[in-house]
Amino acid sequence: MGANTGRNTDGSRLDQYWRRRALALTGILGAVGLLAWACGGGSGDAGDPGSGKGGSVRNAGAVGSADPSSPPTAMPTVTVTTTATPEPKQADDGGACRKDDLVISMSTSRDAYAGAARPEFKIMVVNTGGSSCVFAKRGFDVRVTSGDDQIWSSAECRRGDPSKETLRRGIPFVETITWNRTRGCKDARPARPGTYVAVLKGHEVKKQIFRLR
Repeated sequence: MGANTGRNTDGSRLDQYWRRRALALTGILGAVGLLAWACGGGSGDAGDPGSGKGGSVRNAGAVGSADPSSPPTAMPTVTVTTTATPEPKQADDGGACRKDDLVISMSTSRDAYAGAARPEFKIMVVNTGGSSCVFAKRGFDVRVTSGDDQIWSSAECRRGDPSKETLRRGIPFVETITWNRTRGCKDARPARPGTYVAVLKGHEVKKQIFRLR
């Protein structure tokens, strides 16, 4: 009986030892499981759409991949064209002026001349041709008459040959011829007071009527 009692006592102690080991192992396993659960719950929250960084990452990906089939919108192109206006080219000097291309007029400075005042006849010439032309300056013949009597001719009293003048298209040229109030060129007798008429020989211009006093 004493021997059995000793064996029972040893078996009871061995059972208690293994129970304690089982409890300790169970506690360790429980702690590990709790730790694993805690870690698993934290990673699940990171993927929550409502959480901060996880939601931001997915939203950024959604924006970057939105409607990949749509082509990019092209910006409008503005083209500026500058057109330079060429300056009008001056026509080259041509040949002698044609009579049909010239518009000629004559006028006097006043209607009456008293004392020693000398009548002046202004002749204006305008070239209407397509280009410039050469014109004989001082080539006009102004004739002063009184009735049927020829008093004076600018061509007869002219000294030297006429000079050349280039007439540009549309630009007036004015030549002034002055009568010294004498009859002819050689005698140089003064003309009497009275009414006189001036005409431009060879050109259909308005005659000028004036008086000497």
